[in-house]
Amino acid sequence: MPYKQPEVRSAGVIAMHLIDIADAIDLSNAEALWDQQQRPASARSKLASTPPKAMAFGVPPVVLKLDAIDLPLLGSNYQASATVRLYDFGAAAFSVQIPVSACSWASFSQLVNAVDALLGPGADSPIWTQLLEHVRAALLPALTKPSPASLHEDYLLGIVHAFDEPIPVSTMHESIDLVPLLSGEQRPLSEQARRDLLLQRFSYYADDLVVLTWDRAFIYEPRGDSDVIDILEVANAQLLEMRFYDELLDAELPRMYDMVEAAYHAGNPLGARHFADLARKLYTLVAEVTEITEKVDNALQVTEDVYLARVYAAALDLFRVRHVSDAVDRKLAIIRDTYAALYEEASAKRAELLELAIIALIVVEIVIAIIRHT
Repeated sequence: MPYKQPEVRSAGVIAMHLIDIADAIDLSNAEALWDQQQRPASARSKLASTPPKAMAFGVPPVVLKLDAIDLPLLGSNYQASATVRLYDFGAAAFSVQIPVSACSWASFSQLVNAVDALLGPGADSPIWTQLLEHVRAALLPALTKPSPASLHEDYLLGIVHAFDEPIPVSTMHESIDLVPLLSGEQRPLSEQARRDLLLQRFSYYADDLVVLTWDRAFIYEPRGDSDVIDILEVANAQLLEMRFYDELLDAELPRMYDMVEAAYHAGNPLGARHFADLARKLYTLVAEVTEITEKVDNALQVTEDVYLARVYAAALDLFRVRHVSDAVDRKLAIIRDTYAALYEEASAKRAELLELAIIALIVVEIVIAIIRHT
């Protein structure tokens, strides 16, 4: 059956770009520094329509409003608003929102794809770099160990608040062709690919709908609630940080093996100190990474809101956050085991040194006794 082509009366497109900018961000200091710039007031984030006891941010991030941006899209200029949300574990989530009104569904899908072409991961847009440099320059004193921001995550949202006709959400995916918006593909997809793309659908009320994919989402929300948007951003921030520490540990493990091998072949009679120093360094690394990953894991605390918890869990699965988190845990376990082995080796070396010292003292006493009797 042919798909409907309703008119989109009120909608928006949001492009997210998340970057790891530091090991940690002092959010209170960031707020103070931003206010000193005489910029629009900062604010602490909270879920708009969800009671705090049901779901809340572990440490509420700070939202900073940035200057509006003019975007050339499909032969027209759109004025987009821009914000950045700062998380205490070092992630900065930039968001560019383009308001849309009075266009056909096909045009709205094309606009979403045009935003992806301009701001998506394949575009290498200078807009994100400019926003990052502006924020980093203003907030540098609030950043602990600033990073080069080479790692990033992108996500795209097509959000409709109202159509020109009522469309039941239970059959919306059958009435309207959501696939071009969700896939970004120009060629027709197979039936199997279409079914897979529309698999992750969620509704709570009779008039709202969320369809998730790994890099895009369609949201129909007539009340303008932003909780689902915030949850998708947190899931992307968690993926970003877990990827950062996964790559950090990937680089650290070969260095650790080299240092252990060098310590074993040093041939130093005081090698216990080398092993102890190396064990101490590894313990510090494990402690630092564990502290940060626990902050990331607790970025969003879910207790009673079953619907948002389902959306959140589905996003974590789609983004493979748990897969990356498990990889980080495995590498931390290897480093912990190495630390334990080095600690035991250091203890063994100290015991050997103590035995040598005792033998030396015995020899000295024997020599002294012989000298006295001659």
